[in-house]
Amino acid sequence: MAKQVIFSENAPAAIGPYSQAVRAGNTVYLSGQIPLVPATMEIVSDDVAEQTKQVFTNLQAVCEAAGGSLKDIVKLNIYMTDLGNFATVNEVMTQFFEQPYPARAALGVRALPKDVAVEIEGVMVLED
Repeated sequence: MAKQVIFSENAPAAIGPYSQAVRAGNTVYLSGQIPLVPATMEIVSDDVAEQTKQVFTNLQAVCEAAGGSLKDIVKLNIYMTDLGNFATVNEVMTQFFEQPYPARAALGVRALPKDVAVEIEGVMVLED
């Protein structure tokens, strides 16, 4: 099975040796997004809600570049430097997703790139 690299100018460029996403068959593996504004590559804000919105906006851009949308995501992994932000992240997520929600894990981590508060990665499955 061939793999296809996915790239969107509407999402931040990779800040390391990885692709924004890779498609294998009808599955798209979305790399972790942090709250960088694509045009400036700067962190959107120190506010966790604003950071989370930017992360989902970035994920949405990559999904669209792959021919899908957030509704095609079947699994999310959410990384937070403070699990006290769990409720805020959940609230923002409901602005981007509706039922049936994707499967999900939410993990507390010591640190994230560029000292952001949240990073989210996912798996999307497209129709054949």
